[in-house]
Amino acid sequence: EYKGVYHILHGAINPMAGIGQNDIKLKELFERLKDDVNEVIIATNSSVEGEATAMYITKVIKPLGIKVTRIASGVPVGGDLEYVDNVTLLRALQGRVTV
Repeated sequence: EYKGVYHILHGAINPMAGIGQNDIKLKELFERLKDDVNEVIIATNSSVEGEATAMYITKVIKPLGIKVTRIASGVPVGGDLEYVDNVTLLRALQGRVTV
């Protein structure tokens, strides 16, 4: 059960579209970290922009001593493995759990 709070960035870093870290709600996120925060769970799209945003957030937060994690990504429930791309399959394998 999750008992935390969430923060919506309203976008992702995308230099090709002229969207930088100051154009989304990162400043507000970092301001919230001044409270008693133990962990930040990053949930961005698996796009280049989502990955860049996640990497930037991690780079800023890790030196603060706050645990940074990312939600798992992989094969969706009901998905057909025949149509899964290599990156999705790799992430599913990396995020596997013992049953």
